[in-house]
Amino acid sequence: MQFNSFDSFIAWARGGLTKGPFGLVFAEDSVELDSTIDHMCTLGFKKVIVLGNDLPDFPDHQSEQVIFAKADIPASGDISGLVNALMPFMKGEWVSYCYNAEYLYFPFSEDRSISELAAFSMEERRDAILTYVVDLYASDLGQNPSGVDRNTACLDRSGYYALARSDKWNNPFDRQMDFYGGLRWRFEEHIPETKRRIDRIAIFRVTEGLQMLQDHTFNIAEYNTYSCPWHNSITASICSFRTAKALKRNPGSTFEISTFYWHNSASFRWSSQQLMDLGLMEPGQWF
Repeated sequence: MQFNSFDSFIAWARGGLTKGPFGLVFAEDSVELDSTIDHMCTLGFKKVIVLGNDLPDFPDHQSEQVIFAKADIPASGDISGLVNALMPFMKGEWVSYCYNAEYLYFPFSEDRSISELAAFSMEERRDAILTYVVDLYASDLGQNPSGVDRNTACLDRSGYYALARSDKWNNPFDRQMDFYGGLRWRFEEHIPETKRRIDRIAIFRVTEGLQMLQDHTFNIAEYNTYSCPWHNSITASICSFRTAKALKRNPGSTFEISTFYWHNSASFRWSSQQLMDLGLMEPGQWF
Protein backbone atom coordinates (compact mmCIF):
# COMPACT_ATOMS: atom_id res chain seq x y z
CA MET A 1 0.00 0.00 0.00
CA GLN A 2 1.36 3.41 -0.96
CA PHE A 3 0.34 7.02 -0.30
CA ASN A 4 1.69 9.99 -2.21
CA SER A 5 1.41 12.40 0.71
CA PHE A 6 1.38 12.31 4.49
CA ASP A 7 -2.05 13.98 4.50
CA SER A 8 -3.56 11.22 2.37
CA PHE A 9 -2.05 8.62 4.66
CA ILE A 10 -3.48 10.38 7.73
CA ALA A 11 -6.93 10.43 6.09
CA TRP A 12 -6.68 6.66 5.57
CA ALA A 13 -5.24 6.06 9.04
CA ARG A 14 -8.40 7.38 10.74
CA GLY A 15 -10.07 4.08 9.96
CA GLY A 16 -7.30 1.98 8.47
CA LEU A 17 -4.99 1.58 11.46
CA THR A 18 -6.62 -0.96 13.74
CA LYS A 19 -4.57 -3.54 15.63
CA GLY A 20 -0.88 -3.14 16.48
CA PRO A 21 1.93 -3.36 17.32
CA PHE A 22 2.99 -0.81 14.71
CA GLY A 23 6.53 -0.31 13.44
CA LEU A 24 7.53 3.10 12.08
CA VAL A 25 10.56 3.42 9.80
CA PHE A 26 11.72 6.95 8.94
CA ALA A 27 13.67 6.81 5.68
CA GLU A 28 16.24 9.60 5.57
CA ASP A 29 17.70 7.99 2.45
CA SER A 30 17.70 4.57 0.78
CA VAL A 31 20.74 3.11 2.60
CA GLU A 32 19.79 -0.34 3.96
CA LEU A 33 16.11 0.60 3.85
CA ASP A 34 15.11 -2.83 2.55
CA SER A 35 17.01 -4.68 5.27
CA THR A 36 15.49 -2.44 7.95
CA ILE A 37 11.97 -3.14 6.68
CA ASP A 38 12.67 -6.88 6.48
CA HIS A 39 13.96 -6.86 10.06
CA MET A 40 10.86 -5.06 11.34
CA CYS A 41 8.62 -7.55 9.53
CA THR A 42 10.53 -10.46 11.06
CA LEU A 43 9.91 -9.09 14.56
CA GLY A 44 6.18 -9.49 14.04
CA PHE A 45 4.79 -5.98 13.70
CA LYS A 46 1.24 -6.06 12.36
CA LYS A 47 1.99 -3.07 10.14
CA VAL A 48 5.33 -1.54 9.21
CA ILE A 49 4.79 2.08 8.17
CA VAL A 50 7.63 3.57 6.11
CA LEU A 51 7.72 7.36 5.89
CA GLY A 52 10.18 9.26 3.72
CA ASN A 53 10.76 11.88 1.05
CA ASP A 54 11.84 9.61 -1.80
CA LEU A 55 10.54 6.09 -1.35
CA PRO A 56 11.09 3.23 -3.80
CA ASP A 57 8.50 0.72 -4.91
CA PHE A 58 8.11 -2.08 -2.43
CA PRO A 59 8.25 -5.83 -3.13
CA ASP A 60 4.92 -7.58 -3.60
CA HIS A 61 5.63 -10.06 -0.80
CA GLN A 62 5.64 -7.17 1.71
CA SER A 63 2.47 -5.51 0.51
CA GLU A 64 0.23 -7.00 3.20
CA GLN A 65 2.44 -5.85 6.06
CA VAL A 66 4.19 -2.72 4.77
CA ILE A 67 2.75 0.74 4.08
CA PHE A 68 4.74 3.42 2.27
CA ALA A 69 3.80 7.08 2.64
CA LYS A 70 5.54 10.19 1.36
CA ALA A 71 6.51 12.50 4.21
CA ASP A 72 9.06 15.21 4.80
CA ILE A 73 11.80 14.01 7.15
CA PRO A 74 13.58 17.11 8.53
CA ALA A 75 17.33 17.32 7.95
CA SER A 76 17.70 17.45 11.74
CA GLY A 77 16.14 14.00 12.01
CA ASP A 78 13.42 15.33 14.31
CA ILE A 79 10.43 13.08 13.63
CA SER A 80 8.45 14.02 16.74
CA GLY A 81 5.88 15.97 14.70
CA LEU A 82 5.17 12.99 12.46
CA VAL A 83 4.89 10.59 15.41
CA ASN A 84 2.58 12.96 17.28
CA ALA A 85 0.36 13.33 14.22
CA LEU A 86 -0.05 9.54 14.05
CA MET A 87 -0.62 8.79 17.72
CA PRO A 88 -4.34 9.74 17.81
CA PHE A 89 -4.97 6.80 15.44
CA MET A 90 -2.93 4.35 17.51
CA LYS A 91 -4.47 4.80 20.95
CA GLY A 92 -3.90 1.84 23.22
CA GLU A 93 -1.49 0.20 20.77
CA TRP A 94 2.25 -0.40 21.02
CA VAL A 95 4.56 1.43 18.64
CA SER A 96 8.27 1.19 17.87
CA TYR A 97 10.20 3.53 15.61
CA CYS A 98 13.61 3.70 13.98
CA TYR A 99 15.39 5.20 10.99
CA ASN A 100 16.69 3.29 7.97
CA ALA A 101 19.92 1.33 8.57
CA GLU A 102 18.74 0.67 12.14
CA TYR A 103 17.72 -2.68 13.62
CA LEU A 104 15.68 -3.24 16.78
CA TYR A 105 16.74 -6.01 19.16
CA PHE A 106 15.17 -6.99 22.45
CA PRO A 107 15.97 -9.92 24.74
CA PHE A 108 15.30 -13.24 22.99
CA SER A 109 14.01 -11.41 19.89
CA GLU A 110 15.08 -14.31 17.68
CA ASP A 111 12.43 -16.49 19.33
CA ARG A 112 9.89 -14.05 20.77
CA SER A 113 7.77 -11.49 18.93
CA ILE A 114 7.18 -7.82 19.56
CA SER A 115 3.63 -8.73 20.64
CA GLU A 116 5.02 -11.01 23.36
CA LEU A 117 7.31 -8.21 24.52
CA ALA A 118 4.38 -5.81 24.68
CA ALA A 119 2.24 -8.28 26.62
CA PHE A 120 5.01 -8.85 29.18
CA SER A 121 5.55 -5.12 29.63
CA MET A 122 1.86 -4.55 30.28
CA GLU A 123 1.89 -7.31 32.90
CA GLU A 124 4.62 -5.29 34.62
CA ARG A 125 2.51 -2.12 34.30
CA ARG A 126 5.08 -0.57 31.99
CA ASP A 127 4.01 1.48 28.97
CA ALA A 128 7.48 2.24 27.62
CA ILE A 129 10.80 0.46 27.13
CA LEU A 130 14.14 2.24 27.31
CA THR A 131 16.19 1.57 24.19
CA TYR A 132 19.91 2.15 23.72
CA VAL A 133 21.18 3.15 20.29
CA VAL A 134 24.25 0.99 19.69
CA ASP A 135 26.43 2.34 16.89
CA LEU A 136 27.41 -0.07 14.13
CA TYR A 137 30.19 0.64 11.64
CA ALA A 138 32.14 -1.03 8.86
CA SER A 139 35.41 -2.54 10.05
CA ASP A 140 37.36 -1.15 7.06
CA LEU A 141 36.54 2.31 5.71
CA GLY A 142 38.90 1.73 2.80
CA GLN A 143 36.62 -1.05 1.57
CA ASN A 144 33.40 0.66 2.74
CA PRO A 145 33.91 4.45 2.71
CA SER A 146 30.26 5.09 3.57
CA GLY A 147 30.82 3.47 6.98
CA VAL A 148 28.02 0.98 6.32
CA ASP A 149 28.52 -2.74 5.74
CA ARG A 150 26.33 -5.41 7.29
CA ASN A 151 28.82 -8.18 6.54
CA THR A 152 31.66 -6.61 8.53
CA ALA A 153 29.61 -4.66 11.06
CA CYS A 154 31.35 -3.86 14.33
CA LEU A 155 30.23 -2.29 17.59
CA ASP A 156 31.97 -0.94 20.68
CA ARG A 157 32.06 -3.47 23.51
CA SER A 158 32.87 -0.84 26.17
CA GLY A 159 32.94 2.92 26.66
CA TYR A 160 29.31 3.44 27.67
CA TYR A 161 28.27 5.54 30.66
CA ALA A 162 25.30 7.34 32.19
CA LEU A 163 24.73 10.66 33.95
CA ALA A 164 21.83 11.64 36.18
CA ARG A 165 19.14 13.61 34.35
CA SER A 166 18.04 16.78 36.13
CA ASP A 167 15.45 19.50 35.63
CA LYS A 168 16.29 23.18 35.06
CA TRP A 169 16.69 23.67 38.83
CA ASN A 170 19.20 20.78 38.96
CA ASN A 171 16.81 18.45 40.77
CA PRO A 172 17.35 14.84 39.61
CA PHE A 173 14.47 13.11 37.85
CA ASP A 174 13.34 9.84 39.40
CA ARG A 175 14.74 6.82 37.52
CA GLN A 176 15.92 8.86 34.55
CA MET A 177 19.46 9.07 33.17
CA ASP A 178 21.24 10.32 30.06
CA PHE A 179 23.28 7.59 28.36
CA TYR A 180 26.38 8.07 26.22
CA GLY A 181 28.89 5.97 24.29
CA GLY A 182 29.76 4.55 20.90
CA LEU A 183 30.82 6.74 17.99
CA ARG A 184 29.02 9.75 19.44
CA TRP A 185 31.35 9.57 22.44
CA ARG A 186 34.58 8.70 20.60
CA PHE A 187 34.07 11.38 17.95
CA GLU A 188 32.15 13.86 20.07
CA GLU A 189 34.03 16.83 18.59
CA HIS A 190 32.06 16.22 15.38
CA ILE A 191 28.69 15.70 17.14
CA PRO A 192 26.55 18.58 18.45
CA GLU A 193 26.09 18.34 22.21
CA THR A 194 22.33 17.90 21.87
CA LYS A 195 22.86 14.84 19.62
CA ARG A 196 25.32 12.88 21.80
CA ARG A 197 22.86 10.87 23.90
CA ILE A 198 22.22 7.28 22.86
CA ASP A 199 18.98 6.66 24.79
CA ARG A 200 15.57 6.62 23.15
CA ILE A 201 12.14 5.54 24.29
CA ALA A 202 11.75 3.66 21.02
CA ILE A 203 9.05 1.19 22.16
CA PHE A 204 5.95 2.61 23.81
CA ARG A 205 2.20 2.26 24.25
CA VAL A 206 0.09 5.19 23.05
CA THR A 207 -2.06 6.69 25.81
CA GLU A 208 -4.31 9.74 25.97
CA GLY A 209 -2.34 12.99 25.81
CA LEU A 210 1.02 11.38 25.02
CA GLN A 211 3.41 13.55 23.01
CA MET A 212 6.94 12.88 21.80
CA LEU A 213 9.45 15.66 22.38
CA GLN A 214 12.28 16.63 20.05
CA ASP A 215 14.93 14.87 22.17
CA HIS A 216 13.22 11.44 21.86
CA THR A 217 11.64 11.68 25.32
CA PHE A 218 7.94 12.07 26.16
CA ASN A 219 5.79 14.54 28.03
CA ILE A 220 4.77 11.87 30.57
CA ALA A 221 7.68 11.45 33.01
CA GLU A 222 7.14 7.74 33.68
CA TYR A 223 7.70 6.98 30.00
CA ASN A 224 11.26 8.29 30.30
CA THR A 225 12.30 6.02 33.17
CA TYR A 226 14.74 3.13 32.79
CA SER A 227 12.87 0.80 35.17
CA CYS A 228 9.87 0.46 37.40
CA PRO A 229 10.32 1.37 41.12
CA TRP A 230 10.37 -2.21 42.42
CA HIS A 231 12.87 -4.06 40.18
CA ASN A 232 14.92 -3.84 36.98
CA SER A 233 12.83 -3.66 33.82
CA ILE A 234 13.47 -5.04 30.37
CA THR A 235 15.46 -2.80 28.01
CA ALA A 236 16.18 -3.03 24.28
CA SER A 237 18.75 -1.91 21.71
CA ILE A 238 18.63 -0.31 18.30
CA CYS A 239 21.74 -1.29 16.38
CA SER A 240 22.37 1.63 14.08
CA PHE A 241 24.65 2.62 11.18
CA ARG A 242 23.14 6.12 11.30
CA THR A 243 26.00 7.84 13.14
CA ALA A 244 28.71 6.15 11.05
CA LYS A 245 26.87 7.14 7.89
CA ALA A 246 26.54 10.76 9.03
CA LEU A 247 30.18 11.08 10.13
CA LYS A 248 31.38 9.86 6.71
CA ARG A 249 28.96 12.05 4.78
CA ASN A 250 29.72 15.22 6.70
CA PRO A 251 32.51 17.22 4.98
CA GLY A 252 33.66 18.45 8.39
CA SER A 253 34.39 14.95 9.70
CA THR A 254 34.85 12.55 6.79
CA PHE A 255 38.50 13.47 6.11
CA GLU A 256 39.30 13.49 9.84
CA ILE A 257 38.23 9.87 10.32
CA SER A 258 40.23 7.12 8.63
CA THR A 259 38.77 4.25 10.67
CA PHE A 260 36.09 3.61 13.27
CA TYR A 261 37.87 0.46 14.45
CA TRP A 262 39.71 0.57 17.80
CA HIS A 263 40.94 -1.82 20.48
CA ASN A 264 37.44 -2.13 21.98
CA SER A 265 35.72 -3.00 18.70
CA ALA A 266 33.98 -6.34 18.31
CA SER A 267 32.30 -7.98 15.35
CA PHE A 268 28.54 -7.73 15.62
CA ARG A 269 26.96 -11.17 15.53
CA TRP A 270 23.42 -9.87 14.88
CA SER A 271 22.40 -11.56 18.13
CA SER A 272 20.34 -10.41 21.09
CA GLN A 273 22.48 -12.63 23.32
CA GLN A 274 25.63 -10.72 22.37
CA LEU A 275 23.93 -7.44 23.29
CA MET A 276 22.86 -8.87 26.67
CA ASP A 277 26.35 -10.26 27.31
CA LEU A 278 27.81 -6.79 26.67
CA GLY A 279 25.27 -5.17 29.02
CA LEU A 280 23.67 -3.21 26.17
CA MET A 281 20.22 -4.44 27.15
CA GLU A 282 18.77 -6.65 29.85
CA PRO A 283 15.83 -9.00 30.21
CA GLY A 284 14.73 -7.76 33.64
CA GLN A 285 12.29 -10.37 34.93
CA TRP A 286 11.62 -11.83 31.47
CA PHE A 287 13.20 -15.27 31.37
